[in-house]
Amino acid sequence: MLLPIALAAQSPSASTSKPVIPPSSKLPFAFASFTWLNGNSRQDSSVFDSKYFTGEFRADISYIAQLNHPSDHTLVGTSESGRTSEIQVQQLGIGGDFHADHARGRLMTQFGMYSTMTPHNGASPGRGQWQLDNAYRYLSEAYGGYHWNKWSGINLDAGIFMSYVGLFSYYNFDNWAYQPSYVSSNTPWFFNGIRIQIFLNDKLKVEPWIVNGWQSYGMFNSAPGLGAQILWRPNGAISVLSNSYYGKDWLNIANRWRLHSDNSIGVKYYDHPGGGYDKGAISFTGDLGCESGGGVSCISSGMGSPAQNFKGFMIYNRG
Repeated sequence: MLLPIALAAQSPSASTSKPVIPPSSKLPFAFASFTWLNGNSRQDSSVFDSKYFTGEFRADISYIAQLNHPSDHTLVGTSESGRTSEIQVQQLGIGGDFHADHARGRLMTQFGMYSTMTPHNGASPGRGQWQLDNAYRYLSEAYGGYHWNKWSGINLDAGIFMSYVGLFSYYNFDNWAYQPSYVSSNTPWFFNGIRIQIFLNDKLKVEPWIVNGWQSYGMFNSAPGLGAQILWRPNGAISVLSNSYYGKDWLNIANRWRLHSDNSIGVKYYDHPGGGYDKGAISFTGDLGCESGGGVSCISSGMGSPAQNFKGFMIYNRG
């Protein structure tokens, strides 16, 4: 039994801060509603909207039954849920989007189980001082930036963000399933760094990233991670997404690098509002990744360097 509640939820795949767009341009992805997409909010408007701030409140409260009945109620093998046979506040988020002329920003808290589960999975705070895992423990999103009126908009933002890699949203309310498959769980939940959103037109976005590392508050070594996203929505029934990442993400193994590719397509094949069954959609995702250096390789060489790679796919259908 799951009891997710969310008000004024926003899409993680495209910033909802109100851009300043000249009359000759078109708002990106505003030509259709994409609330049907896996990983997107089901809501297309906010109940807390004003000229300079669009508020948002999220409450993810759940009860999870486990047939194995663990004696201490700990749920293992999952990235989104930590306890069983109990009512738990998985995530409580309060915040929203700031927008004033060309200035923009976003803040979202993460109280509840997320505030301990998310920092627990990162090794980067072990390098250096100031307890980075505690510094960011209660923040899921916190960034500021600037907007330019070029094409359908260009945004430059810096701070901590939801991950651009992976189809599933960090926020369970936005997803088709409460617990994602391993393909999705094997991708980061957040990035700390800089992104540039380039909306070439209202249907195409190109988004370069420079980050501290793969789901890391700080750098594992001395080089940042690099990434990119390409999002294309030719019409209201198709969404094509391609994400890539490269970085050196092993603490104290400076010569080991990671390469990951994440690609998805979502298709809405049925849309008849007003009926009991009014929408149907399907998503396909394929991921490829590997690591090389420091005693491992993408493809085993048979010379003491075992292969370390990842291949996976997932298919979801929701009606």
